[in-house]
Amino acid sequence: MNTFMKGLSDSGVITWRNLMNVRRNPEWLLGATAFPIMFVLMFAYVFGGAIGGPGSDSSEYREFLIAGIFAQTVAFNSSYTVIGFASDLQKGIIDRFRSLPMSRFAVIVGRTTADQVLSLVVLVVMSVCGLLIGWRIRGSVLDAVLGYLVILMFAFAMSWIGAYIGLLAKSVEVANSAGLIWMFPLTFVSSAFVPQESLPGVLGTIADWNPFTAAVNATRDLFGNPPPSGYPEPSGWAADNAALYAVVSCVVIIAIFAPLATARYRKVASK
Repeated sequence: MNTFMKGLSDSGVITWRNLMNVRRNPEWLLGATAFPIMFVLMFAYVFGGAIGGPGSDSSEYREFLIAGIFAQTVAFNSSYTVIGFASDLQKGIIDRFRSLPMSRFAVIVGRTTADQVLSLVVLVVMSVCGLLIGWRIRGSVLDAVLGYLVILMFAFAMSWIGAYIGLLAKSVEVANSAGLIWMFPLTFVSSAFVPQESLPGVLGTIADWNPFTAAVNATRDLFGNPPPSGYPEPSGWAADNAALYAVVSCVVIIAIFAPLATARYRKVASK
């Protein structure tokens, strides 16, 4: 019990240290919010009329879009986890942590928890942006809370993938590319911007079972934001059980990458 409490205390210290780094480098927060805001404006007002579906109202597409932007935003924020670990390794911070009488697991938990706080702040900003362009939550207050919890759980799962990649990266420059390159197929072969029913052949099948799609569809269902008019409702087990599949996917991702990231950290810290 004492070891567990000490690990929690150490994790809290590392979390605070990482949050202070964000305060000293506000461009991180600016980058985390400016990029998704640009996506909102671009897809809502530039491409929305073309991809919103036949006969759809642009306001319908804007409501449909926001859940996808939320998921994209928190997924892309995992790149900060990648860069943060790569930077600490390159600067020798990990070596300093190794010399301290602290839990090794706390370094990873502290980083992923700090990035979860960053995701929460960014979600607040993105929610305000969504409200300004006409997005509304059509479900109950409880549904809205559950929708945000699904997105935050997905963010936590993505941060563990980021932690593992960051500990594998040889430099910050490599981390910059490695932290984002896998995000683009994950995001665009999904229901983030168009219903997965509109994707052809094998792409549609991949999108159906993409954990990103599950998180987006579950959030849309809870927010009460259906596909625009002219598009069919998504069907199949993954779509019909989007919330369950999203939670199971996040648990599986964490169960796989948390041990991998921890083992990699121990290997790096023992050098």
